[in-house]
Amino acid sequence: MTDRLTARETVALVADEATFTELPEPIRESAESAGPAPDGPLDWPGYDAARARAAERTGEQESVVCGTALVEGVRAVLISFEFGFLGGSLGERTGDRLVAAYAHARAHRLPVVPLVATGGSRMQEGMLALTQLQRIARESVLTGEAGLPQVAVLRDPTTGGGWATLGAGADVALALPGAQVGFAGSRVRPADADPAAYTAQAQVAAGAADAVVPPEELRGTLGRWLRLLTRPSATPAAPPHPLGTGPGDLPATGWDAVRRARSSERPHAPDYLDAYFTHRVALDGDRCGGTDPQGMLCGFGEHEGRTVAYAAQTGAATRPAGYRTAARLIRLADRLGIPVLTLVDTPGAANDAEAERQGAGAAIAGLFAAVAAARTPVTTLVVGEGGSGGALALAAPGNTWATPDSYFSVIAPELAAAILKRPPEEVEATADQLRVRPQDLVDLGVVRGIVGHHYQGQDQGQEPDPDRPYDDR
Repeated sequence: MTDRLTARETVALVADEATFTELPEPIRESAESAGPAPDGPLDWPGYDAARARAAERTGEQESVVCGTALVEGVRAVLISFEFGFLGGSLGERTGDRLVAAYAHARAHRLPVVPLVATGGSRMQEGMLALTQLQRIARESVLTGEAGLPQVAVLRDPTTGGGWATLGAGADVALALPGAQVGFAGSRVRPADADPAAYTAQAQVAAGAADAVVPPEELRGTLGRWLRLLTRPSATPAAPPHPLGTGPGDLPATGWDAVRRARSSERPHAPDYLDAYFTHRVALDGDRCGGTDPQGMLCGFGEHEGRTVAYAAQTGAATRPAGYRTAARLIRLADRLGIPVLTLVDTPGAANDAEAERQGAGAAIAGLFAAVAAARTPVTTLVVGEGGSGGALALAAPGNTWATPDSYFSVIAPELAAAILKRPPEEVEATADQLRVRPQDLVDLGVVRGIVGHHYQGQDQGQEPDPDRPYDDR
């Protein structure tokens, strides 16, 4: 980045005008008794002089400024790094300020927004500086366990331990364009390393950060995230209304259901999400080096005045990164007490060699576990293909619904026929035997009902009730 904002300029960029209040300076016990050691805990020659020059140059006494402010009307704890103060490095006193800021957030039930710009741990304080990362990690975990969100802003540069704790450890990571983001700083990485790999854009592409946001859009984007993530609700998300075929038109045969679900003309996940949400923000990436933008859409949105998290398959084969991103979304929503809506639509999990190398089985297992462990209510709507375990992993046990344009099957009819050594002309009959139609799924007790359609067994003249855990035919 060509323009590197100071800590307080960054606060002004994201905070509503005249709402920032700085937190008091924490007092170290050692300083109360004997005063600070000259030249720091390592007696590093010139360290005190370097700190004094940094203070004179920046007007700050440490590399972070901590306080509370309103961001688009939502009060939050802001932790803003001053890169001009010894490269925004983390020392003991930095750790003290961060610990106090996180404790204040928990005491007052506030989200935390780290505005990160740091080169890493302060070498003049040695291992005592490095161990601040353990303190920060603990505070972050305690804050997450308290049900409070953390949304980081990655500035230039975000490297070393600051990236590996406050940045990558946040629930959501937004990055400024052109920011250097990576564990290895420019002076310590291999000489032949591709510099493009250490950018905000590269981290988003690798699933380590969620979005690159221009400075002029940062306050609005951050405000949307904070509003959505700070509105818990115990009420399950209502299944969306059907957008495709008329409600009275159910597939006559199993193969008819398959054909309709595979049609490019029927509505897909973006159509349902646009109709369901007033606005939404995307959670992107599995934090393990991968994204699946063609197969899985995840994020948080506003539906009828409250927040609902979503994980939606798009009709393509789902990659391992897609399953891991969905699991990340569900775990975060569960921790924050936000209900989840999932949309099932996939021919199945990607089964190519690369998917196996990326850990397809473990990724699907992780999603099954996230759904099974969720305490927040999860609602599922099958909007297209429900292809085997790769679809079932995203489905809520006891609260799954279907559209008239969908099917759900233990295996694709073509594959079932092949396994049974049946000729191609028997595929359609096999589809009937598998009982994949939406009405078959209701009869089998696999789904609670067909949205927009009062199939036999549901109360006539009433919409499906999402608060009932099971169909009570």
